[in-house]
Amino acid sequence: MSKKILILAGDGIGPEVMTEVKRIISWMNARGLTDFAVSEGLVGGSAYDVHGVPLADETMAEAMDADAVLLGAVGGPKWDSLDFSVKPERGLLRLRKEMELFANLRPALVFDALAEASSLKLDIVKGLDIMIVRELTGGVYFGQPRGITTLENGERQGLNTQVYTTSEIVRIAEVAFDLAYKRGKKVHSVEKANVMESGLLWREEVQKLRDAKYGDIALEHMYADNCAMQLVRNPKQFDVIVTDNLFGDLLSDCAAMLTGSLGMLPSASIGADIGGGKRRAMYEPVHGSAPDIAGQGKANPLACILSYSMMLRYSFGMLDVADMLDNAVQDVLNQGIRTGDIMQAGATLVGTSGMGDALLKALEARA
Repeated sequence: MSKKILILAGDGIGPEVMTEVKRIISWMNARGLTDFAVSEGLVGGSAYDVHGVPLADETMAEAMDADAVLLGAVGGPKWDSLDFSVKPERGLLRLRKEMELFANLRPALVFDALAEASSLKLDIVKGLDIMIVRELTGGVYFGQPRGITTLENGERQGLNTQVYTTSEIVRIAEVAFDLAYKRGKKVHSVEKANVMESGLLWREEVQKLRDAKYGDIALEHMYADNCAMQLVRNPKQFDVIVTDNLFGDLLSDCAAMLTGSLGMLPSASIGADIGGGKRRAMYEPVHGSAPDIAGQGKANPLACILSYSMMLRYSFGMLDVADMLDNAVQDVLNQGIRTGDIMQAGATLVGTSGMGDALLKALEARA
C-alpha cells in the first residue's frame, strides 16, 4: 500500500533543497524501491503570505493524516516584524505540538571525507557518531505560566516555567534506551539536578526506568554545563545523550558544529505509537532558511536528503534503502564533490542541483 508523505518546503533555501529530495523520491518510486504518494503544503513565512497564519488548519490536518512529514526550513528577515503569535517559527511549533512529536533525534556524524572541516582536531572528531535525543514538547518552551508583565514598581518581568512530569521524562528516556540497544548500549542523561528541581526529578526517573527495564544499558548522569564542555573536550565518550527541551536545543547545536557544517545534518521528530506500530513523525534538516543564499542555487541539499534517509529508516523500516542512500552520500563526498559550505582545497565545487545530479548518479551506480 502506498505511503503518504507531506512535503512542507517552507522558506529561504527550503524549496531549493527539497527539490533535490523530490528528485530522489521520484527515482526510488520509479525503480520500485519505494511507493510514496507525495503531497505538498505551505508552512512558515510562505504560509503567512498566502493564509495570514504560519500554518493553515487544512495543512495541519494533512500532516496528521500523513505517514510522515518532510520539512525544509522556516523564517527569514521578511517576517521579522510580525507579531510573535504569527511568526514563521510558530508553524513549526504547532506541527510539533499537535502531532505530539515529543522526541527529537539529532545525529552528529562526522563523514571521513569531511573530518578535516571540523573546528576541532582531526583525532578528536574522526569517526564521531553521536545521537542526541531531545524532549520536544515540554519544559521551559511550553510551561505555564509564561509571559511579560509589568510589576507594581514599573519594572517589566519576563516569566517562563520549566516543568516536567514523570510520564514526559519516562517516554523520552525509553526512546533513548531503545536507540542505545541498536548502537553502543550507553546513555548519558543530561540535566541540572544540582540547582533545578525539574532536573532532580529527571535524574531520579531516568535512573528508575533504567533499573526497572534497561539493566544492560550503561547509564551515566551529567550536568548540562559539563556536557557542553565534554562535547568539545572529548566528544567520542558519548553515544546516546538524552536531555530536556532547553538543554537539547543548545547541546545539539554544539554537537552539530563538531561535524564542520550544519549543511550536513538531518533530524527526526517522532511521537508515540498511535496504533499498528505507526508513529507520527516529521523530518527536517538542522540548518535554517539561510536567507543570505536563498534563490541562488548554492545551498547544500545533503542535510535534507539525509533527513529523508532517516524517514526511510525510522518511519518505514526501509533499512536497506536508507543504507543505499547514506552510502551514496558517502560516495559523492569521497569523490570530492562539494557545495560551498563544505568546500575544501582540490575539491569540485557544485551548486544545489549539481549535488543532486551527483547523488542520483551515485545511486544509479549502487542500484
